[in-house]
Order: sequence, then C-alpha cells, then structure tokens
Amino acid sequence: MRVVLVRHGETAWSRAGRHTGRTDLPLLDEGVRQAEAVGVRLRAFAFAQVWCSPLTRARETCRHAGLGDQATYEPDLMEWDYGDYEGRRTVDIHRERPGWDLFSEGVPHGEHFDDVTARVGRVIERFPVDGDVAVFAHGHLLRALTASWLGLGHAIGRALLLSPCTVSILGRDRGAPVIALWNDAGHLTG
Repeated sequence: MRVVLVRHGETAWSRAGRHTGRTDLPLLDEGVRQAEAVGVRLRAFAFAQVWCSPLTRARETCRHAGLGDQATYEPDLMEWDYGDYEGRRTVDIHRERPGWDLFSEGVPHGEHFDDVTARVGRVIERFPVDGDVAVFAHGHLLRALTASWLGLGHAIGRALLLSPCTVSILGRDRGAPVIALWNDAGHLTG
C-alpha cells in the first residue's frame, strides 16, 4: 500500500509565496501544464482510492491529471486555515513576529498543527489496508499529513519542502511508516 501525495499546481499566490489557505484560487496556465504532466506520471498506478481537497486548485490538478472522476472530495484535506495570515508572505510576517514558525505556533484566528493533524488523521484512518491511494491537496497540509503518517511531531513537517505539483510517496517498510519518495518533480523537468 502506497500513499501518493500530489501538491496542487501553481497558482498566482503560490508563485508569489503568499499563504493560501481557504482563498479559493484557480491554477495558472503553468499549473494546468504541471497537472497534465503529473497525470502522465500517475498512469503507472492503479489507485484503490483518490482523495482530493475541495478547493479549486486541488480539484483542477486532480481533474487535469485524469483522476477527477475517481476522486472523493474531502473537506478535511483543505489547506491550513491561515487566519490573520491569509494572503501574507512569511517574510512579511517575520517583520512583525521575528522567528515565527507556522508548525510550532500556528496562526492567530486560524489553525494550529494539532488542528490540522486531527483533520488529516481522520482521512488516514479511512485509507485501505491494501491498494494505492492518491491524495491531491496543499503544501502545508500534506506536510502535516506526512508528520502524522510517520507518527512524528511538528518539527518534521517544518523540515519537509513541498513544491507545486510534485509527487511524494508514503509507504511501509516491515510495517513501519516511511517516506519512499519526496518532492519529486522529474515529470515537470523531463
């Protein structure tokens, strides 16, 4: 059983480095091209389940990857609620709060790491024991899902970079949860 994580393709805000939680943005043309490329890559899998955030950027990525008809759209896979920091860049937040860290501190009037891991935990519990699963969602959410999968805390989530429309694979080795592949963009670069 493998869990194939796909971060959504590029949006105007992801390109600008702005925190995009619940703001429902579409993919840029480049994001559509990325999603089509990831779809070619995912043809090697026969997914038992396809899970997707209901936000437009994830839905469009899933659809352009050719898996929209198989997808279960799950509100628990929505991106982190950035509260007061929605639309802001980390560099700008650091001017007001030097050293601020999303994973250890959360955001004012938004979610904290434990809130997000509770949501992704409910999704993980519904994964099949056998068969591959695809998850189309968002950068920080997928990093929190990975921390939950591994049974580790917020420090691992902070340490994992996740670029737009990359493929990562979670699995098991002798029963223990592992990262089999992370932030792979080979399908985007040829």
